[in-house]
Amino acid sequence: MTQKPKIYLIDVTNRDGVQTSRICLSKLQKTMINMYLNELGVFQSEFGFPLTHHETNYLNANLELAKEGALIPIRLGGWIRATKEDVVITFKLVPGIKHLNLSISTSDQMIVHKFRGKLDYSTVIKEMAEATKEARKLGAESIGVNAEDASRTRMEYLIEFALAAKEAGADRIRYCDTLGYETPSVMYERIGKLVEAVQLPIEVHCHNDLGLVVANSIAGAMAANDAGFDAYINTCVNGMGERAGNADLVAVVLALRYGSGTKDKYALDERINLKVAWRLCKYASYAFGIPIPINQPGVGANAFAHESGIHADGALKDRRNYELYDFEELGRGEPEIIETGRNITLGEYSGIKGFRNVYDKLEVAFKDDREAANVLELARYANVHNQKPLVDEELKFIAKYPDIARKIFAMSP
Repeated sequence: MTQKPKIYLIDVTNRDGVQTSRICLSKLQKTMINMYLNELGVFQSEFGFPLTHHETNYLNANLELAKEGALIPIRLGGWIRATKEDVVITFKLVPGIKHLNLSISTSDQMIVHKFRGKLDYSTVIKEMAEATKEARKLGAESIGVNAEDASRTRMEYLIEFALAAKEAGADRIRYCDTLGYETPSVMYERIGKLVEAVQLPIEVHCHNDLGLVVANSIAGAMAANDAGFDAYINTCVNGMGERAGNADLVAVVLALRYGSGTKDKYALDERINLKVAWRLCKYASYAFGIPIPINQPGVGANAFAHESGIHADGALKDRRNYELYDFEELGRGEPEIIETGRNITLGEYSGIKGFRNVYDKLEVAFKDDREAANVLELARYANVHNQKPLVDEELKFIAKYPDIARKIFAMSP
């Protein structure tokens, strides 16, 4: 008996999320998001761009964290263009990388009006296949091949492209709804046809331009599973991403666990631990500088709020009257302490006495004054690096991994 196919999450906050216009994350903040994603049980983090030089130290430092056991079992995957040259440079700059997604456009619109004669239909496939073979040759353990604008790509060409990717050694195909053009029924139909023809697991990468991003992602994963293959949904924390955003991580998990027609039929990766969601989403909101919408599924301020008399009465009698899932499952419900008296903070100009006070409250001890002075200096740099006060988890990370933190903070143009 074959194993039941599953749905896994590949979070792209640190790749597509940071491409959101008008926002950015520091390398420390990206690292912390990787730590939270690992704790939450996400299968893979698309943790950055190997060819972007200001990412190099951060990428290598996070791979070092994985070697030390701090970032396992999560996979750390890089995003590059599907060209042989980019693959070769990737393994020179980030030699420890093992997981890659190679991306190239496949729709008539983009081949004609984006490439403008530089590439045609046959050379798109040729470049992708050469890049895939080179990535495998240089040591990639898993390779996803991305069909950018797949939702506007002719099905016969998409199948031809995906079969060539499979022959070249791809482990899965990423179906990119790059413009958020898809609708759930069409997504289900197209991915069903693609999987039937290619016989490979599918990633679904959807955008929210029409407000259908979670529905489309779920429909695509259902189609892959129904065809007998694993599915990988691309998510972003708090639904960040280009233009109107990507599929919100928490909403995707909730839809799979509690949705009519999904909760009993489809198997979500058993490692997912939604109790981390509240801390992750709050941290990402602070790091991005963007408040969580009041009506955000699961983590919004109103997600479990009831005011109407009938609703309040019903919720108090039995929470299931007006709540599909429990707030405790998302890690909510614990009291949060806010300091209203004297508060010693740690910043780029802090001294040793204030530093000791802050870390004493975190119950972090240092073996000697030299170690304390070293971490103080790193904490100062971290404040400059983030350009905002550090949160407790960041302070603990710096104290626990000072050498790796130093690498994360270092970059040169």
